[in-house]
Amino acid sequence: MCGMPQHPVRSIPPHPARPDASMSLLTNVMDHSLDEGYAEAAARRRAQATGGLPRPLRAKLGLAVGLVLAALVVTVGAAQARVAAPGVAKEHQELIDRITKETSAADALQTQVDTLRDDVSARQHEALKNGGDDQENLVELVSGATAVHGPGVKLVVDDAKSAQSDGGGPRQSADFSDTGRVRDRDMQRVVNGLWSSGAEAISINGQRLTALSAIRAAGDAVLVDNRPLVPPYTVLAVGDGHRISSRFANSADGMYLHALQDDFGIRYGISVQDDIELPAAPSVIVRTAKPGSPKTEKGTS
Repeated sequence: MCGMPQHPVRSIPPHPARPDASMSLLTNVMDHSLDEGYAEAAARRRAQATGGLPRPLRAKLGLAVGLVLAALVVTVGAAQARVAAPGVAKEHQELIDRITKETSAADALQTQVDTLRDDVSARQHEALKNGGDDQENLVELVSGATAVHGPGVKLVVDDAKSAQSDGGGPRQSADFSDTGRVRDRDMQRVVNGLWSSGAEAISINGQRLTALSAIRAAGDAVLVDNRPLVPPYTVLAVGDGHRISSRFANSADGMYLHALQDDFGIRYGISVQDDIELPAAPSVIVRTAKPGSPKTEKGTS
């Protein structure tokens, strides 16, 4: 029987399996690295940035807000200072009045002390007058218990100009700040130099110096016998004025004062005086020393 020729049946082999078929999850992640959720969030951010204010404008607005806040703080501070100003001015005036009052009281007490001192000196002089001994007058003169006058020198020492204007000056010490002011040890050298140059009596700003006098410092103030002095410091020395002036200028203490003038601007001037007056020093109270009786030599009857 003849029929349609029969074609041979071919078997079609299946597609070969992918070598990475077992890593389908990793492949999916690599092929689709951005999830739809992330893509939507990025799209929303771009839309918000497009619809919002430009970045330069936002920066300007932030700067304006900061300036407004700063101006507000300054205004509030100025208002508070204006409110507190009357109280501060009142306290300042009260302090000035108190200082003036205490200064007047101190001046009155000092006047009383000077009056009592003169009275004591007069009584001492009257009590010693009966002895008629010139040695006692010499003791009074040397001890500073009586006022003196005669020829001598006048030495004025003052701070540097920079110390009065801006407080400048390169000198430093334990007692004084870096100011270029006259220090206590400077005045000590000046006084010692005048003594060694032949001065017979010395005073500083009206304060008579004795063998017990002390020149020290309290802060930036110079004290003479615990009494504060204010510059310029006027030193009066009784004696042969020309000899004192010449000897002091050539002495180590005079050269020291000259070096202070050259290096630190300390000002000073010395002049010979025909007649100067020095007050009496405060009365010296003897508390320990006792007069001794003459000793009798051994072997005498």
